[in-house]
This record gives sequence, C-alpha cells and structure tokens, in this order.
Amino acid sequence: MSTSVLQRPRGTLAVRGRWLHPAAWWLWAIGLATAASRTTNPVLLGLIIAVAATVVAARRPDAPWSRSFGVFLRLGLVIVLIRVVFQVLLGAPQGNTVLVTLPELDLPAWLAGVRIGGALTAESLVFAVLDGIRLATVLACLGAASSLASPYRLLKAMPAALYEIGVALVVALSFAPALVSDVQRVRTARRLRGRPTSGARGLAGSAMPVFAGALDRSIALAAAMDSRGYGRTADLSTRDRRITASLVLGGMLGTCLGLYALLDGSSASPAGLPLLLIGVLAAGLGLIRGGRRNTRTRYRPDPWRGPEWLTAGTGLAAAAGAFLSAQAAPLAMNPAVTPLTWPLVPWAAVFGVLLAVLPAWFTPLPLAIVRTPARGAR
Repeated sequence: MSTSVLQRPRGTLAVRGRWLHPAAWWLWAIGLATAASRTTNPVLLGLIIAVAATVVAARRPDAPWSRSFGVFLRLGLVIVLIRVVFQVLLGAPQGNTVLVTLPELDLPAWLAGVRIGGALTAESLVFAVLDGIRLATVLACLGAASSLASPYRLLKAMPAALYEIGVALVVALSFAPALVSDVQRVRTARRLRGRPTSGARGLAGSAMPVFAGALDRSIALAAAMDSRGYGRTADLSTRDRRITASLVLGGMLGTCLGLYALLDGSSASPAGLPLLLIGVLAAGLGLIRGGRRNTRTRYRPDPWRGPEWLTAGTGLAAAAGAFLSAQAAPLAMNPAVTPLTWPLVPWAAVFGVLLAVLPAWFTPLPLAIVRTPARGAR
C-alpha cells in the first residue's frame, strides 16, 4: 500500500500509553484495603479514600468497566447507613452519654443478649459510624482496582493452571462494572424515548433490558472462549495430577493460615510469616506443574516493568505502614470510643498511604488512540 493512501487529510491515528499489568493494580488496591482493615481512625480512612480517588482520576481508562468507582463509593455510604441503623435498633449500648431512649421490646429468655430498642449512646453511635466507614473504605479500594484494571486482561494474566478459577473470578470482578455500563445505557435510551428513568416505573422498565444484556454478554463470552480453544488440556498421568493438586491445596491452605495469623489484630503468632512463605512457595510450584496440562498460548502478554513494581510496592508500603503503626501506636489506629477522644495521627501509616498516590504520576497513561494533525495541517 502506498504512503499517500496512509496519509489522510484530516489526520492520522496514533497510539499513546500502554496498559499497566492488571495484577499490579490489584496488588496496590489490596495493600490499601489491608491498611484500611487495620484501623478505624477516620483521618487515615479518609486519606485512603482520597488517595484511591486521586489515582483513579489520573489513570482511569476510557472503558465501560472504568466507571465503577463512584458506584462503590455510593455503596459504601449505604453500608455506613445500614451499620448505623443496626446499631440504633439492635446494638448493645457503649458508654454513658445517652442521646435518646427508644422504646425497648421485651424478649424471651432464650434471646438473652439480644436487644431491640433501648438507650442510644454517643459512644455506640460513633463506634458504628467508624466501623461502617472502615468497610466502606475497603470497598472503595476494591472499586478503584475494578476501575483501573481491565478484567479481560486480568483473565489473560491468570496462571494456566487456574484457568477455571480465573474464568469465575474475572466474571465476578467484571459483573459490577458491566452492570453499571448496562444501567447507564438503558437509562440513556429510555431518556431519549421520553420514558421515566427513576422511581418504581423506571426501575421496572430498566430491569429486563439489563438482565437481557447480561445474558447476551455471557453467551457471547462463552462462544468466544470456546472458539479460541480456551480450557483445552493435555493428558497428564495420575501421579502428576495428585502431586499438583497436593501442592496447590497445601499451598493455598498455608497461605490462608499465614495471612490470617498476620492480619488478625487480636493475636500475634510468630508462625504467620513462615506459614505464608511456605504456602506461597508450595502453591507456586503447584501452579507451575499444573500449567503443563493447559496448552493455551498467550498473545502479547502484558509486561511487568518498573511502573508495575512501583505500583505494587506502594500498595505494600501502605499495608506495612499500617502494620507498624498498629504495633507502635494501637490507640492511634483504633481510637477509643469509651470515653470519646479525638483521633491521633499514626504517622507511619499516613506516610505509607501517601506513597500509594505515586502511581497517579509515575505510571504510563492508559492505552488510547488519538488523532494527530496531518503534515502541513494547521
């Protein structure tokens, strides 16, 4: 094809940026979520949400699945509200600062310990709000990863031995972003047709198209994967399959036990880190052996370079800062509510969380196709 044909008077198409490895974004988000799960300090939780929102605003691609961060934030607000309502109606009172006394129901003796109504104290209300904000922050971190990492590239990056689990995981992770995209598409179409988009009528008219779109997308995905031979396996001996299964299951069990021992704030076990390392090593060997039975190939795998190490490392720094602060200043990480006190600032955790904002500037822009001016054009 001649050069004159490639040159267009209105400009040419150019590709800018590149996709960051999806596992890097998820490691970054898991690190922030781990830091959030270790604290009820509202200052630190607000800082984590602000860092996640900054990175999403700077590195969110122009894709349908990248609009889920706002949905997760609104879901977090609903969770905080539900947590407060449960505390008001069913929670046991803490402290002595009574705000209001609600009518209390008399329950039978076999429901001892359960309370409906009664005194509502300021201490119990603050505790419920902080606990709800912690869960909302964890959801915001997961929503940030859903907005930044492509679920389809995550499926491609899954180890070959976990292709069945990878399919289920990616479908689950892409459900919320795809649902948000379908709801927005249906609402726009109904608005253009002059039909209601809110209230009971709008919800009833939008439910069926959204479910039909989800079903069509699932069928198209299954057909595309089947046509590409996804899930094709090679024959392995019974001994190899048993060794692989033992390594993977034992490694996963050791990893779960090690993570539980490290993340559980109520107890500190010295066997947590060795169990985690042994579990990760055994699971890695099992995945390598199990990958031999899967014969699929990868076309243009996502590279793992300096920006990926930076992104994953800053997430790990956020989690490490939270662990250090939990050991050095436990009252700063979890302020006391009885009596009510102003929250202190856990500086190690704050510094670790602030490092997690670096991917907003030191990672490549997401892949985009832009139109550049042609030669001689003004």
